[in-house]
Amino acid sequence: MLVLLPPSEGKAAPAAGAPLALDALSLPGLTEARERVLATLVELSAGDPDTAAAVLGLSPGLRGELARNAALRTAPALPAGQLYTGVLYDALGLADLTADARARAEASLLVFSGLWGAVRISDRIPAYRCSGGVKLPGLGALGGYWRGPLGRALPEAASGLVLDLRSSAYAALWKPVGEVAGRTVTVRVLHERLVGGVVKRSVVSHFNKATKGRLLRDLLEAGAEPQSPAELVEALRELKYTVEAAAPAAGKPWALDVVVAEL
Repeated sequence: MLVLLPPSEGKAAPAAGAPLALDALSLPGLTEARERVLATLVELSAGDPDTAAAVLGLSPGLRGELARNAALRTAPALPAGQLYTGVLYDALGLADLTADARARAEASLLVFSGLWGAVRISDRIPAYRCSGGVKLPGLGALGGYWRGPLGRALPEAASGLVLDLRSSAYAALWKPVGEVAGRTVTVRVLHERLVGGVVKRSVVSHFNKATKGRLLRDLLEAGAEPQSPAELVEALRELKYTVEAAAPAAGKPWALDVVVAEL
C-alpha cells in the first residue's frame, strides 16, 4: 500500500544538525526538478521582501519565514516524519508507533510538497515555507510544474493499493490515471451532527485532518495490508470505522467517505 499525504504548515525547527543532501532524497528522478524549485525559492526569499511575501502569501507576522527559506541549503534538516507537526501528523503520532508499525510507515507513506515534490518520512529536509498553491517566478504554478516529474517518477512507486489522503492543493501535483487510478482510494471525512432534530453532514477541516491521522495510525498498528479498494473498506470496518464507498467507472479512483457521528 502506498499512502499519499499532504505536508503541514506547522514544522519543527531544529537548532543544529546536518544540512540537506538533495541527492540523498527518495525518488531520485525528482532531483533536477527539486533543484530548480529550491534555487528559485532561495533566490526569491533572499531578494525584495515585499515581492517574496506577496508571491508566497505571507502575512506581516510570517516575514521571518523568508530568512528561513533563504538559508535552506545550510539549515539543519530533520526526517520529514519529525519535521511536519500539523493536526494530521499529531493524530498519526509517528514517534510512538510500535516498531512494526513504524517500519510499515517508512515503507508506505509519501508526503507531497510544493518544494520537494514528494518525500518519504525518513528523508531529511529543512523547515521551509512554500505551499503547493504558490506560483514561483519562472516556474509558474507548482501544481502544474510538478505534474510532469511526478508523473514520470510515481507510477513505478505506486504498486498495489494507493490511499490518497491529500488535500486538494497537493492532489493537483499528481493525479493517478489509467490502471493506477483504478486502485486508488480518495478519502473524505464527514462530520455528522444532529441540528434542530435533523441529521446534517459537513466537512470540517481540523476534524477531517485529525480523523485521517487516526485512521492511518489504526491501519498501521493493526498491520492491515489491503490489496484493493474493497479490501481497504473491509479493513476499516473491522477497525470500527463507518465507511461508505461504491465502485467507480473504469479508470477512476474510488471515493470513500468516513462518517464520524456526533449525535
